[in-house]
Amino acid sequence: MQKEWYVVNTYSGHENKVKEKLEMRANSMGLEDYIFRVIVPEQTEIEMKDGVQKEKKKKMFPGYILVEMIMTDEAWFIVRNTPGVTGFIGSSGKGAKPFPLTPAEVDRILGTMGMSRLEIGNELNIGDSVKVIAGPFANMYGKIKTVEMETGKLEITLDLFGQETIVELELSEIEKA
Repeated sequence: MQKEWYVVNTYSGHENKVKEKLEMRANSMGLEDYIFRVIVPEQTEIEMKDGVQKEKKKKMFPGYILVEMIMTDEAWFIVRNTPGVTGFIGSSGKGAKPFPLTPAEVDRILGTMGMSRLEIGNELNIGDSVKVIAGPFANMYGKIKTVEMETGKLEITLDLFGQETIVELELSEIEKA
């Protein structure tokens, strides 16, 4: 099983409380290996008030949080029964497990927040094999040569027509092989 991103429905306005409770429950029940990141999708907006610019955090999806987890019965139970959680998006109910978000959807949401679904250093290291999932090199495999932390770009060596070629890609264009 692999970790994937799921959308969890919460009471509107309680997203941060649910995030805290879910993280605490995962730690206290020893599920850190199944529930990884809990994110309240927010973006910063600049607001003019009385001639003064103010930055304000605004929730992108009020009433929803993102959870990166491995969907086991125990992890699913813990998330569903966290106070403030009303359910998962993508589940038909009746005990059916939900469908995860696609990598493209996760990249789009986390990209607007300046984050990535892949963690450089934890999940991606120089020399790791990756699969290109977007662009002209889609479905090709290569190895990571360099990583630019600030820009989120990688140099990957690909085998093009029997010759090793270096291409620059963004994190959203690859997945771990």
